[in-house]
Amino acid sequence: MAAVARLLTLVDIADQDDDGPDARRLSVSARHEAVLADGRRVVLLEDRGWSEELRVLLDDEPSEQARGFVEPSSIWAYETVEEMERTARNVVGPDEPFEGRTRADMDASHWDSLARVLRRQGVEVQAAELRGLPHDVELSGRVLARIGGRPATASGGQ
Repeated sequence: MAAVARLLTLVDIADQDDDGPDARRLSVSARHEAVLADGRRVVLLEDRGWSEELRVLLDDEPSEQARGFVEPSSIWAYETVEEMERTARNVVGPDEPFEGRTRADMDASHWDSLARVLRRQGVEVQAAELRGLPHDVELSGRVLARIGGRPATASGGQ
């Protein structure tokens, strides 16, 4: 029986919402996986992601030339590897408390749910083990190209 070695979130551009490198809006998907000690991967969450939109509010109507100075050409110009990694970790959970639930309730529910997914796939693991694992984020080549081609970094646990 293989043990879980780490958690991994893969981030890529959501094709159906891709407006290209000069977009004022971005949309990405985040697939959360458990990487087993034998190299196999088990998908934990594949329905996550986020969108952002660039908006500029102006007090007056600038000339076309002035507009070029105040309106950035792309939302991707503001993205960084570190910010994408931080957002990816937040998006895959645990979620924020709602309807009278506490942070502790949400954390316990999240890790228990992921452990159940793994047990259904034949991987015996406890929620507390998962919580303590390293959580790496891997940005796709397409995402890296949009934010300047900087390499992705591996980071510690959640």
